[in-house]
Amino acid sequence: MTERTGARLLVDQLAIHGADRVFCVPGESYLSVLDALHDRNDIETIVCRQEGGMAMMAEADGKLTGRPGICMVTRGPGATNASAGLHVAMQDSTPMIMLVGQIARGHRERESFQELDYRRMFGQLAKWTAEIDSADRIPELIARAFRVATSGRPGPVVLALPEDMLDEKAKVPDAPAYTPTETYPASAQLAELRRLLEGAERPLVLVGGSRWDKASFDALRNWAEANDLPVAAVFRRQDRFDNDHRCYVGDVGIGLNPELKKRVEAADLLIVIGARLDDMTTGGYTLLDVPAPKQSLVHVHADPNELGRVFQPKLAINASPRGFGSALAAMERLPQPRWSGWREELRAIYEAWQRPVNPPGALNMSEVVHELRARLPDDAVFTNGAGNFATWLHRFNRFRRLGTQLAPTSGSMGYGFPAAIAAKLRFPDRPVVCIAGDGDFQMTGQELGTAMQAGANVIVLVVDNGMYGTIRMHQEREFPGRVHATQLRNPDFAALARAYGAHAETVERTADFAPSLDRAIAARKPAVLHLKVDPEALTPRQSLSEIRAAALARL
Repeated sequence: MTERTGARLLVDQLAIHGADRVFCVPGESYLSVLDALHDRNDIETIVCRQEGGMAMMAEADGKLTGRPGICMVTRGPGATNASAGLHVAMQDSTPMIMLVGQIARGHRERESFQELDYRRMFGQLAKWTAEIDSADRIPELIARAFRVATSGRPGPVVLALPEDMLDEKAKVPDAPAYTPTETYPASAQLAELRRLLEGAERPLVLVGGSRWDKASFDALRNWAEANDLPVAAVFRRQDRFDNDHRCYVGDVGIGLNPELKKRVEAADLLIVIGARLDDMTTGGYTLLDVPAPKQSLVHVHADPNELGRVFQPKLAINASPRGFGSALAAMERLPQPRWSGWREELRAIYEAWQRPVNPPGALNMSEVVHELRARLPDDAVFTNGAGNFATWLHRFNRFRRLGTQLAPTSGSMGYGFPAAIAAKLRFPDRPVVCIAGDGDFQMTGQELGTAMQAGANVIVLVVDNGMYGTIRMHQEREFPGRVHATQLRNPDFAALARAYGAHAETVERTADFAPSLDRAIAARKPAVLHLKVDPEALTPRQSLSEIRAAALARL
């Protein structure tokens, strides 16, 4: 044991537990940590422009790796700004550790400069929040943070770091590297699952949640294929199953295909793996009956607290995707499944749903997404934030591999662009495309500076219709024709991007998109394509005027 400052102990522990990148906005409250990082070649520091975007980058990194994404912020305003990304990590069940610079220990309870009690502030936004009071406890508490962030239902951890503690010296051994804890189904539960399947005529598998890896992804695909089971993804988890596979039948979330909705309601057995069955997946808790669904429900989740939270299952299995996947890999194939026609019907419904539509205007977003599919490889990563613009990607794209979709189930605007930067840094050889709305992009668009500085050559499609589209849609449904506070006066996004040094073009017609995309790919630097769409093209199913007319007809 050598004597080390708290800051060096902290950075050493991050390296031991496998952290190779930290995202930060620098602050004087943790200068000692920045100094300790100066001497580490195995941990890359990404300097961001605003703490909200920074936290979203860390969250996206955690989604992609299954290891906690690491971010560092200063006290007070830095921490409050970062809370947006922390909320995404909590609702999306993503492992993440946020380190917050804190006032000196002797200044507590005086309302010192930027003083906050982070245990109270982040009580509902994190799985665990603590303050490290003594340098000799750093190895213990960092090891615990990694375990808490990755165990059960993953989520964010916040650790506050008093600035004088970081300069304190201590002789203390390092903690061993953490290993994630897996949970496995019991043999009796697998036997009951098989019995329920043998008695089913219209089974449907719903897949979602976090903690998936290639082994669990492959195990689910092989099990579904062997038994000819239809598989649907829950809201914004479409990369949990190969969308080109004959067993994939669509996604169950916002903008749900009405024909698929009927089949979910008609199913006699629902096998839910990894998903929480929240309101976005269940249509505001209406798709299934509360508390006892009429379908036989099998719910598999890594956190026992999620089993029976709203919907009471016939069979509850506390297992992580990896643990459950290993059990599926060992299960014998069912003899002659009786539901092949049912699976074929659901797949045909999905294929029909994927055909391009003809919205108003010269630029057709369904055709844009089809061009992306045609020009990009299967491992391309697609990201988005929140807004109606995202429904075009979710409906018309096909996600082929695990780790190709980064989208906030929490519905956070501004997420897509920071997530794209994190993805490109993690996978520099894979194409990364962010689709952002005009309002959505302006939440975190300043991270263009981060992309340029870090060499994250992402492609951003800014879908500009001059409004907060989702809110306008709801406004027209509830108060038709009474437009207020939803219109946007936007900049020239291409000119803005060029000011940062990025490649940029404006696209106004469908025919111009493909060559613009080719040039953006060839540019080999961050690129922004400013897509000007007709405000009438609000959703793939209804124009703005049709939404208003339907609302007026109800009055």
